[in-house]
Amino acid sequence: MPHTIVLGAGITGVTTAHSLLKRGHQVTLVEKHRYPAMETSFANGGQLSASNAEVWNHWQTVWKGLTWVLKRDAPLLLNLSPSWHKYSWLFEFLNNISGYRRNTIATVDLALRARTKLLEIADEYEIDFDLERRGILHVYYDRAGFERAGAVNNLLRQGGLDRWPVTNEEIRTIEPTLGAEFYGGFYTPSDATGDIHKFTRRLAKICERQGARFYFDRAVIDIEASGRSVKASASAVGAPHSTAEVLEADNIVICAGVASRTIAARLGDRVNIYPVKGYSITVHLDDQDSQGGAPEVSLLDDRAKIVTSRLGLDRFRVAGTAEFNGTNKDIRTDRIKPLVDWTRTLFPSVATARVVPWSGLRPMMPNMLPKIGRGKRPGVYYNTGHGHLGWTLSCATSEIVADLIVASGARP
Repeated sequence: MPHTIVLGAGITGVTTAHSLLKRGHQVTLVEKHRYPAMETSFANGGQLSASNAEVWNHWQTVWKGLTWVLKRDAPLLLNLSPSWHKYSWLFEFLNNISGYRRNTIATVDLALRARTKLLEIADEYEIDFDLERRGILHVYYDRAGFERAGAVNNLLRQGGLDRWPVTNEEIRTIEPTLGAEFYGGFYTPSDATGDIHKFTRRLAKICERQGARFYFDRAVIDIEASGRSVKASASAVGAPHSTAEVLEADNIVICAGVASRTIAARLGDRVNIYPVKGYSITVHLDDQDSQGGAPEVSLLDDRAKIVTSRLGLDRFRVAGTAEFNGTNKDIRTDRIKPLVDWTRTLFPSVATARVVPWSGLRPMMPNMLPKIGRGKRPGVYYNTGHGHLGWTLSCATSEIVADLIVASGARP
């Protein structure tokens, strides 16, 4: 039985483990936290959103970023302090503007495949993760924003997505709780939402029952990849390196989020991931007015760059913003306040007395596409760099990397 080590037990690592187990592999997962899904897979926006597959490599994104650069509460915030990694990443981001159309269409196709697979997994194991299949509604306040969205919609439809324009009156019918007027919107009935943390934790338990071994609270301190095997030295977090245990396998898959760049460098690979911080709030709907006043359809407010998900009866997730500030995960009041204010403005019946803030680091590649494939050394593979679409794409990328490993066969 081939043996594969997976580094990272977030949504990407756990779905990769599941795909490999299905193909008859022995799987060992190594995770620095005590539990699965404790970083970017903890409290994201919740959207399984093929409709949000547009890559960011566009001159309009650059222009908006420049106009927001001095606004502390802007949807996109760039820390201007010198950093070779940050500015080299931004330079590569600009170089990928030419691939905007191609990469957007490719991302839509990947997202549709991933959604089908995720729902199959959920049905097979009866995983409860607050799934809502009510679609996603994008809203626009003015004609310019709506017309720009129409051009994007043409690309999304080329990728196979069923998405259509709606008027302000139709928006009211789709989601009656909205407390604002809009020029128009776009509705994708096939999109969905769910709790990424619940799904990942429960799928991890299923993987464990199927024979996967989990090494939690373990830091990888060294990796060796020769022509015959891969060895990873992992020690308990905070313990001396001399206590490290050496894990040996046929292959290793790097699914380590923002840490993937450092790990890849040890293996002679360049994986230029940058940590783009995002924020969310979970609004606890503790009374009937709040439960009745919160939307059930998932929303994306393009002007504010905010997305929402209804997670069961008593939770409402509001997420957004992009912050280029290194690996800093501090939760800033001036970044959380716009999310709370937006909720109060659009949904005045929702009480915001109990709001739980969170921040996470999205692992983003400059071309906005995940890094999937082989490394330079035999037995090394990558499934990382999904950016803001890890929840949306992971069930497809895990299948791709698992198929690559199987196709490589046993190495001598």
